[in-house]
Amino acid sequence: MNTILIRASLSPDPKLLSTNSNVDRFAFNNFKPHLPQRRLFPHRRHRFLLRHLSKPNFTLSSCLQAASPNPIAAAAVQEEPRAAAAEASVLLDVSGMMCGGCVSRVKSVLSADDRVHSVAVNMLTETAAVKLKAEVGGEEVAESLAGKLTEYGFVAKRRASGMGVAESVRKWKEMVKKKEEMLVTSRNRVILAWTLVALCCGSHASHILHSLGIHIAHGSYMDMLHNSYVKGGLAMAALLGPGRDLLFDGLRAFRKGSPNMNSLVGFGSLAAFTISAVSLLNPDLQWDASFFDEPVMLLGFVLLGRSLEERARIRASSDMNELLSLINTQSRLVIATSENDSSGDIVLGSDAICLEVPTDDVRVGDSVLVLPGETIPVDGRVLAGRSVVDESMLTGESLPVFKEKELTVSAGTINWDGPLRIEATSTGSNSMISKIVRMVEDAQGHEAPIQRLADSIAGPFVYTIMTLSATTFAFWYYIGTHIFPDVLLNDIAGPDGDPLLLSLKLAVDVLVVSCPCALGLATPTAILVGTSLGARQGLLVRGADVLERLASIDHIALDKTGTLTEGKPAVSSIASFKYKESEILQIAAAVESTASHPIANAILNKAKSLDLSIPVTKRQLTEPGFGTLAEVDGLLVAVGSLEWVHERFQRTDRPEILNLEHAVRQSSEGITPSNYSKTIVYVGREGEGIIGAIAISDSLRHDAEFTVTRLQQKGIRTVLFSGDREEAVATIAKAVGIEKECIKSSLTPQGKSGAISSLKAAGHHVAMVGDGINDAPSLALADVGIALQIEGQENAASNAASIILLGNKLSQVVDALELAQATMAKVYQNLSWAVAYNVIAIPIAAGVLLPQYDFAMTPSLSGGMMALSSIFVVTNSLLLQLHKSESARKN
Repeated sequence: MNTILIRASLSPDPKLLSTNSNVDRFAFNNFKPHLPQRRLFPHRRHRFLLRHLSKPNFTLSSCLQAASPNPIAAAAVQEEPRAAAAEASVLLDVSGMMCGGCVSRVKSVLSADDRVHSVAVNMLTETAAVKLKAEVGGEEVAESLAGKLTEYGFVAKRRASGMGVAESVRKWKEMVKKKEEMLVTSRNRVILAWTLVALCCGSHASHILHSLGIHIAHGSYMDMLHNSYVKGGLAMAALLGPGRDLLFDGLRAFRKGSPNMNSLVGFGSLAAFTISAVSLLNPDLQWDASFFDEPVMLLGFVLLGRSLEERARIRASSDMNELLSLINTQSRLVIATSENDSSGDIVLGSDAICLEVPTDDVRVGDSVLVLPGETIPVDGRVLAGRSVVDESMLTGESLPVFKEKELTVSAGTINWDGPLRIEATSTGSNSMISKIVRMVEDAQGHEAPIQRLADSIAGPFVYTIMTLSATTFAFWYYIGTHIFPDVLLNDIAGPDGDPLLLSLKLAVDVLVVSCPCALGLATPTAILVGTSLGARQGLLVRGADVLERLASIDHIALDKTGTLTEGKPAVSSIASFKYKESEILQIAAAVESTASHPIANAILNKAKSLDLSIPVTKRQLTEPGFGTLAEVDGLLVAVGSLEWVHERFQRTDRPEILNLEHAVRQSSEGITPSNYSKTIVYVGREGEGIIGAIAISDSLRHDAEFTVTRLQQKGIRTVLFSGDREEAVATIAKAVGIEKECIKSSLTPQGKSGAISSLKAAGHHVAMVGDGINDAPSLALADVGIALQIEGQENAASNAASIILLGNKLSQVVDALELAQATMAKVYQNLSWAVAYNVIAIPIAAGVLLPQYDFAMTPSLSGGMMALSSIFVVTNSLLLQLHKSESARKN
């Protein structure tokens, strides 16, 4: 592992510069930032950003290099990158550090070793970064240094490299390489096969040219191509050359009792070749059934179709490849002393060491440096720096997002404008991009219910076709040519009108024209494209069955707080007839200090903004959907809904409660606009009953009305389920256009589940959209659960949901519905085509049109049609990539 000692600085902003200027700066020419393999957005979208990249506003410098005003010395420094690159570095996990003295002790122990060049120790992350001298190897020294620290009471060990992210990317690269090699092999087979087709069918070409008035002399070469033995040799070369794998696979599958498409093609080719060879080598039989060109042309068409189909299937998985390309396997780990690393203005301090390490080595709490143009390797929050980040590959949002201190970033997004120092909150296989990749892979591995129908047809399909082929041969050879003697005049019967030749060719036609591949590909290819496309649009779908259920939804239930509203409520007013507003807020904040609901956060934020001291609580108890109970100053205090709080402390008269509610509502009027949701939470205390009320206001999402309108236009009935009081729910429902009879208020989590069950019992297909822990039971119970992911954090809602909206936009519900409908439309189109093709093509191949219309297919034509059938299914699925989300169409 190479050590890179750098300090990044933004030239226009002096606050981001380290105060230590006694360093020599040099161009780090070998620096190669990790860029995604394929940019997922047009250049014009970020033209203003690329101007910054053309003139980098950061410099890389040696943090530990002594200053030298001498220009010769400075020039010497510029020549040192190669030597520095050869210097090894090790990363140690050190436990037992309790204070700055411990840090100093660890640093002195490590620095005392003659093999060590420099050391940086961080007590908070319990990490020591050691830069070794150039001539020293890293493996044995790391163990030796760890042993020394352990002897001094600081248990240390070298940080072992994990295999999660790196292994996933390695396997992906191997798979891509393998597919590319398969395409090259397939292309070579096609070239060889069609070369043999050209040689074997050269005589036919000369006849066609003669009919067009183009006369080619019949020399010895053309006469040789007309020779039946030469044609037989070319046919054998086609079977044992480009068609060998196909034949062997088909025979192997048949021997194991599971014949496949290759079995049908193989039997057809071998049957044509065998009959032609027997006819040629035994003229006394007078079969006159030499058609060696048929198996050659058949294999040529089939192999060409397979090659085109494979290319289309690889293209269908290109979205998945792009997702995997967003995973950065290398990170710049920043190790600095805790005292100097705490400033949010310095991207990288002068005493910091920056190591290039595998992303698997980064732990939660570690600091990582991300330079402009690089892919962010871990999920985390910004510690220092300002930049804009492209998140389109995760959320589908086209515009870049500004990032500064305390804001969160996700792995797989691209930093464009300036260096960022990030504290890792989830790493490696636990990062958002890794989870997305796994979930997309799982979704593509799930089977849609409609696929089982296709599989039930495709299972006995091959045996059925073999039976039909034998029946076709028997009918025409023993019955058909006697009932319809004129059919022997068709070219398929040969120049002498041979019944055997006609019967055999029609039987081979039936074997070859049938296409179980189209049935097998109909659903998986559409699901593959649909789920990958969804991931690019910020829609994480957990399975193919989810898309099928979502496409048939007729009711969508919406939660209010955090779903129709922004989920960022704020305290708008406080009322009490006995206590000061600050006292009510204090005890409410104390009770809610352990809760994670948005309303709890609003109360806590209000208390902090007023610099109120929050009392210590004991025995906290949270009941989702109702409220929180805790002991404050020796008395039980409840904060929650009116009924729940009143149930616990039944000492307050009803008229007094109504007066309190009226007071808090009246004081909040005029403070919040009409498109705000107003919720009232009550504060009750043991021995006193309800002592106060707090009004919480939450603004409506900007896309809420649009989403409800679009759903209603699609014929989907929208209902609103909420645990809030009827007045607050009715206000929001009216603002977004939900009818009054579609509102259910004051619902507990169990009540929401009951309402979902009632809709399902009435025969409706129901989707539930929510965001909080109280929505989790309903999300799990609904036919499709849809969760909005707030600030990239997982919660009970996202774990219970079938679809996760990574962009945290309600309009993505419409995007998900349209994607599901578009995907299932492709599935139905593919299945309809596959069934219709076989129903029509097989009777025609069996000669049903021969008596009346004198039309019959040749085995080569049948093979070409079969190949085109599979290509049609895959290509039709690829058209799904043209599907655009509602937001993309608006942009």
